[in-house]
Amino acid sequence: MAYVAVSAEQRIDAPPAAVFALFGADAGAGWLFDATCDRVAVGAAVTLRAPLGGHPVELLGRIAAVRPPSTIELRLDQPWRGTLRVRFEPAGAGTRVRLTAGLDDDGLRWMMRRRGYRVPAEPTGGAHAVGLLTSKSGSGSVFSAASEGLAAMAVEEINAEGGIHGQPVRLVVGDDATDPAVGTLEAWRLVHAGCRSIMAATTSATFERVSNELRGCATLLVQTVMNEGGLGGGLRVQLGERPADQLRAAIGPMMDAAGGRRWFLAGNDYVWPHVVHGKARSLVAEHGGTVVGERFAHLGTRDFTPLVEAVLASGADVVLSSFVGADLVTFERQCHEMGVRARCRSLALALDEPTRERIGAAAAPGLWGVAGYFAELPGATNAAFLSRYREMHGPFAPPVSTISESVYEALHLYAAAARRAPDDDPVGVARELRHGRADFPRGTVTVDGPETVAQRLYLAEATADGFLVSHQVR
Repeated sequence: MAYVAVSAEQRIDAPPAAVFALFGADAGAGWLFDATCDRVAVGAAVTLRAPLGGHPVELLGRIAAVRPPSTIELRLDQPWRGTLRVRFEPAGAGTRVRLTAGLDDDGLRWMMRRRGYRVPAEPTGGAHAVGLLTSKSGSGSVFSAASEGLAAMAVEEINAEGGIHGQPVRLVVGDDATDPAVGTLEAWRLVHAGCRSIMAATTSATFERVSNELRGCATLLVQTVMNEGGLGGGLRVQLGERPADQLRAAIGPMMDAAGGRRWFLAGNDYVWPHVVHGKARSLVAEHGGTVVGERFAHLGTRDFTPLVEAVLASGADVVLSSFVGADLVTFERQCHEMGVRARCRSLALALDEPTRERIGAAAAPGLWGVAGYFAELPGATNAAFLSRYREMHGPFAPPVSTISESVYEALHLYAAAARRAPDDDPVGVARELRHGRADFPRGTVTVDGPETVAQRLYLAEATADGFLVSHQVR
């Protein structure tokens, strides 16, 4: 296994103790890492942008060790898994801030591809290759944080059961960078690597473009995460929660909790949020509510001030958020800072554990989510599932969510379908996958067609340190 280190440094005209205290404070002082971290303590989530190898890279991880005022050590989740150290060293009257990140084989290949280098495909001969197209970078890296880890766990379990038709399953991972154009290139890379199927844990914008670009290619494409449907059929299967089901389950309880019926709709500007808002308009009206405003923002927005001001001016009782990943984090933190929490409740359909964690303990209360899985679900099955995950990936692994758990489910459903199919023909595997049923940590999941999935849904209220799952609502 290759292991290299990349580094960056900057000199700041302040003593080490003062510079150390700036970590996570978003205080500038010329510090080009500009970390977001609500508390400098072991286990705390960190997002920072570092110029590694001469190019800025956004890194997600959590603090593994703190030695003030000299060192902060992080365990990275995205875009690769490894260790990162930030050292604060005296340099005359100032401080030299030095960041060093370790790159294993996966990290080195990711870095080389991101820099435009051609990276030879890893051999998959003798194995049943399955692709995972996820968002290791970009806005979606927040909600995708645990997806690769749970995919690896599912593959390990599948291989322990004998693999597929006597062949071990080999996972090949692609990063769409939360960008449909990049996702298309990565999908073709997975196809050329020999993947017979691709599990897509991406935004619907990427899934839709990849689906169109791979039309005519004999590769099964499975969307694992919550989505709007509409693209199933043939070699396309869409699993996950549907907006209409989520909204039917949540609209009534949200209006009761808010004590009002006026809704403001806000989200990212691509296909899934547009469908969410269309469904919301009709379902809010069915419940006797009204929509008093609507705004969209492009993926990657960092300043939501005009949008939040519009929410406050509307007199809304409930905000429906269809933002995803880092955009959802930024929007909700700014809503809290500008007083939205004191005025109304918020329902975010893509709110999950890693997103809530990065929204932070102060800004998360008052937010609600509705999904088929939350890590706080009771029961021995979920407890054993989470225990296996922690045993495999350690105490600093990112939290599990409905989005990442759906990848685990999709791989098991796929493996069962492939075993039932008489051969490795993807059409036959897709036919079997469209009629799957299995018990998972979220409960029984039944697939009945290319985009019809029956599962329980739960409404949950965000707290300072997790979710309070109020009740099963469907």
